[in-house]
Amino acid sequence: MPRRELFRRRPLELVQIDHTKVDVFVVDEDTRQPLGRPWLTLALDIFSPMVTGLYLTMEAPSRLSTSLCILHSVFDKTMWLQERGIHEAWPVAGLPGTIHVDNGSDFRSHAFERACRDNGIKIDWRPPGTPHFGGHIERLIGTQMGPVHLLPGSTSTNIEERREYDAKRHAALTLRELERYIALEIAGQYHHAIHGALRRPPIAVWRQQESELVLRLPNDRIQFWISFLPEAERTLRPTGIHLFNIRYWSPALSADIGRAKARLIVKYDPRDLSRVFVRRHSGSFVEARYADVTLAPITLWEAQAARRKLNAQGKREIDMHVLIRTALLQRELIQQAKHKTRGRPQLPKSNVDDDELGSLRGVDSIKPVPSVEDLD
Repeated sequence: MPRRELFRRRPLELVQIDHTKVDVFVVDEDTRQPLGRPWLTLALDIFSPMVTGLYLTMEAPSRLSTSLCILHSVFDKTMWLQERGIHEAWPVAGLPGTIHVDNGSDFRSHAFERACRDNGIKIDWRPPGTPHFGGHIERLIGTQMGPVHLLPGSTSTNIEERREYDAKRHAALTLRELERYIALEIAGQYHHAIHGALRRPPIAVWRQQESELVLRLPNDRIQFWISFLPEAERTLRPTGIHLFNIRYWSPALSADIGRAKARLIVKYDPRDLSRVFVRRHSGSFVEARYADVTLAPITLWEAQAARRKLNAQGKREIDMHVLIRTALLQRELIQQAKHKTRGRPQLPKSNVDDDELGSLRGVDSIKPVPSVEDLD
């Protein structure tokens, strides 16, 4: 039996995952200035063939992209669609039996392999030099990039057209808006169009199997979710956990303060920085939220963009004329002070023995006096 036919027995038996750079420039949420071209990660069920999940980011493909795409694939998407104002159904959910990926370093991460193994997901790496093994997902990517070329800010594959059209100047969609556009294209167009190989809409194939399909879901939803999230090591301070210049706190962390010097593993979701998960010394995870409860949830990308904006604003606010003028005045002050000092009468040498200056005894005047910071 041909390899590609082995996984035509039931939905989610094999899911292919791959990345592509989207052929359109996106703009900043605030300034509406072009940011660049984002990366799209897609997952495809070979049986249906329904799109099981997606992840859109400005960052280059990584384990994070793959992990967040899997998380989007496995869980129910109703709330996710509602948050984006999409009313079409996207019924795919459940753990895949096998995920089919290429040999990129993002798919070879030990943490990624461990998370898949712990949740009963097999990994099938594409043999080098065999592009036909990833043909399904590559065709899907090609299908999704077609409508993107109609968007403002799209880059053309035609060299002549590219010369005549300034994609950056015409860019208009933010990352969020592009994500919503792609989701609409998938849920409202692709799933309902006739598939070339099956001669049926993918959603019709899925619905036909849905009544008999026994979805395999994670035993512990939170543990599964946490296992695929990226992580960082941080020291637990009396004020809490500090990550991305944000302070997090949970009353459950109080008992761990000062107990050990080892840094703690902190899991975070870059799509929502309003909470993190801190692994305590006991091995269990505790949820910590913004210490400042008035803060609104933001993404990691937004946090980084805001930091870059503040840094740039700080640099713009520096008045070099003032700095240079002040430095010259300080230099002039020092020169005048030296000149005045050289003209003063010399004091007679003291006959008092150094030992009589008890308050100065033991002080080495050659060594600098320690500063307040040194004393701390």
